Amino acid sequence: MATFSNEELLQAHAELWDLTFGYLKSMALECAIKLGLPNAIHRCGGAATLPDLLDAVSVPESKKAHLPRLMRFLAAFGIFTVSAPAAGECADGEKASVYGLTPVSRLLADDAGANGSCGSLSPFVLSQTTKYHVKAAMHLPEWFMSDDGAAAVAMPFRMAHGTDLWGVMEHDPKMNQVFNAGMGSDTQLAMDFVISNYGDVFEGVTSLVDVGGGPGSAARAIARAFPHVKCSVLDLPNVVNSIPSDGVVEYISGDMMSSIPTTDAVFLKYIMHDWNDEDCVKILMQCKKAIPESGGKVIIIDIVVGSPLKAMLEAQVSFDLLMMVITAGKERDEHEWRKIFMDAGFSHHKTRPVLGFMAITELYA
Repeated sequence: MATFSNEELLQAHAELWDLTFGYLKSMALECAIKLGLPNAIHRCGGAATLPDLLDAVSVPESKKAHLPRLMRFLAAFGIFTVSAPAAGECADGEKASVYGLTPVSRLLADDAGANGSCGSLSPFVLSQTTKYHVKAAMHLPEWFMSDDGAAAVAMPFRMAHGTDLWGVMEHDPKMNQVFNAGMGSDTQLAMDFVISNYGDVFEGVTSLVDVGGGPGSAARAIARAFPHVKCSVLDLPNVVNSIPSDGVVEYISGDMMSSIPTTDAVFLKYIMHDWNDEDCVKILMQCKKAIPESGGKVIIIDIVVGSPLKAMLEAQVSFDLLMMVITAGKERDEHEWRKIFMDAGFSHHKTRPVLGFMAITELYA
């Protein structure tokens, strides 16, 4: 049996507490966004005292005394910085502490896209901390211990809500809006980076269909950067039917499992991880039918699990657990990706890492 020193056990005790209360991190992050704290600090020039924040955000008088504790928590976990006043500078050091933005909270400011940087990811955070997500995650132990094999327990999300995520969004317009806004904000960051650093993947492409592209954030980014490419979005009726035509992107109502319009390139961003291997092969077979045998390609942006960097690997496996909770899909390593490519009839692919823990794959017939 392994033995550990007192120091190791004390450290383990602290780490265990941190893991146990880990859910408070995402809830505090959601709270910070809804209170407008990143924006308030940003509007103050990147540094704000507690009185500055109380003047800038809407907090009832009865809750103002609690704000320093929230800020202390957020600073401890790297969401904000905090600098204490010099000794003797102020009798009330708590009020004089200055809070600043870290790279994490800078991503949450509404105008984070200024000066060529990426856009705000606040909508993405809010799209992943909904009551539907939290309740589904709470069913994870029950789901693991269930052995009746019924479709009703295919995933914790279905166990919690009686339907899948797409069914929830079809019947809850607010959730549909929140989720699509979140995907759109994350897409803006991803596409800004991909177009700036990997624009060669669109060389030779004159038409592109963004499958499951939601409101069309990715397709519009591609169309703006490459005006000669005719961009379309294929998605379900509840997603695209309410989107007004903008003359830049064509919206097509349909089901990728049944048919994908003919095109030079099919674009799949964060789509494949929602589906099991069998369904992924079906999707890719439809992609193969849609593209020409010569010069056609499928462009996939998704996770390839196995980063050698701890922080990146943690992000990858966190996404995989999320997929276990809310979908029937999963994040895949290199060997798992290669198998579904081959099963779908593709003979060649090229994968490059992007965005730290994501990858971009070009798939050829």
